[in-house]
Amino acid sequence: MFSKANSNPPRETQDPRADANKSVPSIISADLSIDGHMSSAGEIQVDGTVNGDIRCKALIVGVKGSVFGEVVAQTVRMHGAVKGMIRAKSVFLASTARMSGDVEHESLAIEPGAFMEGHCKRISEANLTPIMEERRPPRPEAVGGSLNSGPRLASPPKPAIVAT
Repeated sequence: MFSKANSNPPRETQDPRADANKSVPSIISADLSIDGHMSSAGEIQVDGTVNGDIRCKALIVGVKGSVFGEVVAQTVRMHGAVKGMIRAKSVFLASTARMSGDVEHESLAIEPGAFMEGHCKRISEANLTPIMEERRPPRPEAVGGSLNSGPRLASPPKPAIVAT
């Protein structure tokens, strides 16, 4: 009680960098529709609609989610719909999944009841790694900071200068 010995061991301080390695997944909610490409170093969960390509570490497509475009990821878990090509180390199609397109994979699991229309091609990890590391150059509208993520339309024609 009155001794100088510390009976309570010192509390370990938590390293803030440890939390930086664990990131919260980016969630596209059921009422959100995105037109454009998505890229993430972490996990993306799609419960809404994405019209564009997705590059990420892990992709989860929810039961009501749909993706129209190419998917490149380490792992893909599908409970919803994908129309386009998937390239991933591990692909899992749940019984509610609807896949229209080709799948390039190292590991593929399909539950009974899943809909799959397309070709399945097994690839080695050596063939998948360069695909994951390649990055697309930023789109011009993303560099300019425009909030419009939709496709750019051609500018209206300039009036012709007529000399009289």
